[in-house]
Amino acid sequence: MAKQSTASERKKQITIRGLGGLETVSGLKLGFNRHLHFTLVKDRNVATMRDYYLALAHIVRDHLVGRWIRTQQYYYDKDPKRIYYLSLEFYIGRTLQNTMINLGLESSCDEAMYQLGLDIEELEEIEDDAGLGNGGLGRLAACFLDSMATLGLAAYGYGIRYEYGIFNQKIKDGWQVEEADDWLRHGNPWEKARPEYVLPVYFYGRVLHTKDGVKWIDAEVVLAIPYDTPVPGYLNNTVNTMRLWSAKAPNDFHLHHFNVGDYIQAVLDRNLAENISRVLYPNDNFFEGKELRLKQEYFVVAASLQDIIRRFKASKFSRKDVKNCFDSFADKVAIQLNDTHPALAIPELMRILMDIEKIGWDQAWKITKNTFAYTNHTILPEALERWPVDLFEKLLPRHLEIIYEINQRHLHKIRSLYPGDDQRLRRMSLVEEDGEKKINMAHLCIVGSHAVNGVAKIHSKIIKEQVFKDFSDIEPVKFQNKTNGITPRRWLLLCNPGLAALIAEKIGGDYIKDMNQLQKLHAYVNNDGFIHDVTSVKQENKVKLASLLEKEYGIKINMSSIFDVHVKRIHEYKRQLMNCLYIIVMYNRIRKEPNKNFVPRTVMIGGKDEAHQDLETCQPIAPSVCSVPLLSDIKLLLAIIWLS
Repeated sequence: MAKQSTASERKKQITIRGLGGLETVSGLKLGFNRHLHFTLVKDRNVATMRDYYLALAHIVRDHLVGRWIRTQQYYYDKDPKRIYYLSLEFYIGRTLQNTMINLGLESSCDEAMYQLGLDIEELEEIEDDAGLGNGGLGRLAACFLDSMATLGLAAYGYGIRYEYGIFNQKIKDGWQVEEADDWLRHGNPWEKARPEYVLPVYFYGRVLHTKDGVKWIDAEVVLAIPYDTPVPGYLNNTVNTMRLWSAKAPNDFHLHHFNVGDYIQAVLDRNLAENISRVLYPNDNFFEGKELRLKQEYFVVAASLQDIIRRFKASKFSRKDVKNCFDSFADKVAIQLNDTHPALAIPELMRILMDIEKIGWDQAWKITKNTFAYTNHTILPEALERWPVDLFEKLLPRHLEIIYEINQRHLHKIRSLYPGDDQRLRRMSLVEEDGEKKINMAHLCIVGSHAVNGVAKIHSKIIKEQVFKDFSDIEPVKFQNKTNGITPRRWLLLCNPGLAALIAEKIGGDYIKDMNQLQKLHAYVNNDGFIHDVTSVKQENKVKLASLLEKEYGIKINMSSIFDVHVKRIHEYKRQLMNCLYIIVMYNRIRKEPNKNFVPRTVMIGGKDEAHQDLETCQPIAPSVCSVPLLSDIKLLLAIIWLS
């Protein structure tokens, strides 16, 4: 959509966002033309809109690079404790506008593009989403990285560079159709490949116990190539790093028998290794025990821990006492496990400390437990990871041995606290033996971490008092609550700039870095002028949404009605069915009292269904978008495909 904001509105937005003035506009224009010419090898006669987007992205990235390098130099000089956030999902989304705001460049870039005859909003729309997550878990990870950079913390995100992110959803004849999210097809201007830090990750093989220690032999190797993405803080010159790993087969992959036929097949078989980073599993709160998924989980863990230990050993602190440096590992390294997906980090660190660094069990376990903390995201039984022992034994034989040893020592402790209570032992074991033998990954995370948190007060209470009560009875202090938060930069400045500017007029713009300052708005609760201004901002936003719906779907809606919006993944506990029932209730109330003065309401429901659903059991209840007039008082807008 083309810009329609007035000069005064733009001035307000510039004030709230703390953006730079116009003194850099000429430099930005020069940089834009330079990148168009030298980076993209185009001129204005043949350049496409995507070329213009890429040129703009590169000049913004230029302003990141110096800050990025200086931030990492500062961390090396000061050697602070580093935070490592391990997650199989990072729902980053688009980067350009968020980066311009955090660097204070948006107004200058806006003006530079305007002088070049380009609309910056059109360029922003060209960027592909980095949809490397399914929902809340992946978006929380992205928000944490933004917040930690804004707080100036030495933080790093570790994940997988999926070639295909969360599927694109199309609605055809009332049915959901999934399309691959080839988000890298045009390249990614924000990432920097780091092949010099490539690391080996091993699978399969067998374990030997020798007089010199335990050896994991005959394993297959997959290379992990890191790609770094800068994570800028808000107007503080801090730029942290998100490192995503891409799987690559080594050059000698299966090339043991060199003849033409075997050579061709060996090259083709490289895909088996490189599939590890091919696609994000599109499951939201549902566990699928697939071998590829377990490979993904170990792949990110093994590569990340090697990288973390390399950085730890290279620090000034460790180089002073290399021999005993691991004694203080947990004082310098904090690793947060985002759900159970990276749970294998616990036995992996134990393996590294014992088998490679030759540290005894007791010391290695103390280091491991003091290093890790675990965030639980769900209590749904179908979502909790329980991996079959047979698969573990085939894929990660050494890790299974370590998990068995952790479990044996854990159960010995429980037995000493509750002698004769076999049911408690069964409930608390890391190894479940009812039916197929499985490893309970949540139990592994709890036993191997020094802190466990839920993501909402009621969630954390259920974890502590019901789901993991046996564990919290023994270590109640370990169980905490950390209510989910979001970054106000993306979810206020970007999503609702009018409201952000209005708040800044009343309490100043610093609240964007300190949301506690919003309490100052209590003074305006009964201020008629402020309430009127808030209402105006809301109405302007409703007009924009209504215009978008009319443009995309040809549907006109009542802009004076209540907009009732429900956008979530399609799932029982997300309450879409409850919402549909409520809509029916409202409709029946109108039918019962047709002369009553009901407030008009427009209901919008949208969301993706998990792609693993059995379509044969599904029935569509509505086309992708339909407007059903209910007596002339209410319109029901369904942007939903219900598959359950």
